[in-house]
Amino acid sequence: MNIPINQDAPVKSHSEIVINAPTEKVWQILTTINDWPQWQAEVTESILNEDLKEGVVFKWKAGGLSFTSQIHTIEPKVKFGWTGKTFGANAIHNWFFKDEGERTTVYVEESLEGPLPKLLKKYFQKNLDKGVQKNLIDLKMESEK
Repeated sequence: MNIPINQDAPVKSHSEIVINAPTEKVWQILTTINDWPQWQAEVTESILNEDLKEGVVFKWKAGGLSFTSQIHTIEPKVKFGWTGKTFGANAIHNWFFKDEGERTTVYVEESLEGPLPKLLKKYFQKNLDKGVQKNLIDLKMESEK
């Protein structure tokens, strides 16, 4: 499926971080969706009832919102992505991993569109930028344990 973020979306964010852990470990932490609440402060629930594969739908809650997401890309230890929907907004979220032996560079990008991000662009941009950074820091902390 491999869906790129929408470059024309009203809200977009991206960032990267170097994690002092092998890519295999970082990949395992990020893609074990049911464990997200254990290491992501904002995630209170995440439910994947099937094997991890492209096309699978999972549900999760973060920041008081409920999301329904569908995995669109799995290229083990290289790329992982999903689309997501919540009230008034649609997202495309992609992760990229660069194996550097005992270190991993992780790049993440996300686009948000829909009536709410369009109407409240500054608010959504600020929160998305903050969320992308927090996700990377949480992933780094968990991976470096």
